[in-house]
Amino acid sequence: MRESLRERAAPYLGIDPRALGAFRIALALFLLGDLLVYRLPAVRAFYTDEGVLPRSTLAEIYPQLESLSIHAVSGSAWVQTGLLAVAVGAAVCFLVGYRTRASTGVSLVLLASLYARNPYVINGGNTILVVFLFISLFLPLDARCAPGAGRRSGRTDRNDVDRRGADEREGVAPRVCSVGTAVTLLTLVSIYAANAVSKYRSDAWMSGVAVPRIFQLEEFIVGVGPFVSEHAVVLATINWLWIALLSASALLIAATGWLRAAVALAFVSAHLGMAVTMRLGVFPFVMASVLLLFLPPGVWDLVEAATSKLHGASRPAERPYRSDGGNATEADRSDGGKATETASPIPSRVRRGIRVGATLLLAGSFLALVWWQAAGVGLVDLPASESTGDLSEVSWSFFAPNPPDASNWYVVRGTLESGDSIDMRDGEAVTYDRPPDAAETYPSVLWHQFGFRMKNAGESRYRPVAAYACERSDRSLASVTVFRVEQSVDPNGPVGEPEPEAQIRTAC
Repeated sequence: MRESLRERAAPYLGIDPRALGAFRIALALFLLGDLLVYRLPAVRAFYTDEGVLPRSTLAEIYPQLESLSIHAVSGSAWVQTGLLAVAVGAAVCFLVGYRTRASTGVSLVLLASLYARNPYVINGGNTILVVFLFISLFLPLDARCAPGAGRRSGRTDRNDVDRRGADEREGVAPRVCSVGTAVTLLTLVSIYAANAVSKYRSDAWMSGVAVPRIFQLEEFIVGVGPFVSEHAVVLATINWLWIALLSASALLIAATGWLRAAVALAFVSAHLGMAVTMRLGVFPFVMASVLLLFLPPGVWDLVEAATSKLHGASRPAERPYRSDGGNATEADRSDGGKATETASPIPSRVRRGIRVGATLLLAGSFLALVWWQAAGVGLVDLPASESTGDLSEVSWSFFAPNPPDASNWYVVRGTLESGDSIDMRDGEAVTYDRPPDAAETYPSVLWHQFGFRMKNAGESRYRPVAAYACERSDRSLASVTVFRVEQSVDPNGPVGEPEPEAQIRTAC
């Protein structure tokens, strides 16, 4: 019965082994990008006691994060850089498929610790990256494109051999189908489903003005975004197409074959469109990586055929991958279907207990995640003690239900000992007018994330920011004042005049 159920579920909840290999490589590349492109250049600013969030402030605001983060053991730039180096090494092992489960675990722990060290420089894409690294612990990501992809481990039973032989005779590509693959696919669909619900509950999205308004938030708009923002009809069309695509996200599970491939590729195209128009960090790339898992075997057959033509010769087909995570070997094909076992130092009862425990952990984590998703879109009421806080980072609401109706940027005014004032960003005279490009007022993606998360923070959280500005200045300053400037926007552009609000003033 179990095998029959697995075979029936495989077209919907199974994953092609080639997709698992491609997913691992893509996820590892974007993990390395996050560490090397975003985090490493900003170590001193965001992860040391000399930066904008020293450990004392983190302990005051988020004591649990401070106690759990490995990165919070030291405020030294050398320690932070060393931990980043270890994380990069683990990510490289994850990329090439060396000791995959161990490298995944190390990457997960260090990345979660890094994000906990400064929760102001993450967004929904970063939390999604952590979630799928956790789920990856339960997937055979070394199925393809890894040093051990052809090696056999564990047990091969007669049913697996017979089923594999039938698949080969019928020309059916084998898939990995397990609780791990089911949870992986359902997690992404739950994200899209929760997002669709939040859109339906939004007047802005259901009236078609949400995307036009978002593209007036200049601090988010980069690349070809400014060009797209000039075409109102295009933006309104994108608004409705995105809602329609989210509404069809159930087809990622319910459909098979080329329909499923078309829906997955439509989502990939949408996320890549976000990447070239908006400043969203790793979010669109992580989502595109996960969507690779939904591509059916026919797509990967085309990819392999194109790769073979590119190299001028056909490569020998890799050995079929068993649905329980093991690989077929020549011995399996020549033993007439006899059961074979590899000796293991762990008793079978213990192994069975570990598997059951892992399954329960994964299923429980998925249910908890769905519950938080439902809470994030208002379908579930949280207890009063847990109702505070920003659920947007958990529910990944993507500017929903209501996208911001105001653009924000910062002005840091430095007062010289002579009494003159300068803009700390460029050393020019201080002005609170809307800049030609609000995105340029943020030096990097992390500074933008920090500014966006800090916009409703209290004075105590801005104090380290002002102190950091004092220390980094090459001018003799008497004081520094941090202003947050806000200007309302509508789908047609800015409304009214910019309104500066002093967040803190501190002596240098």
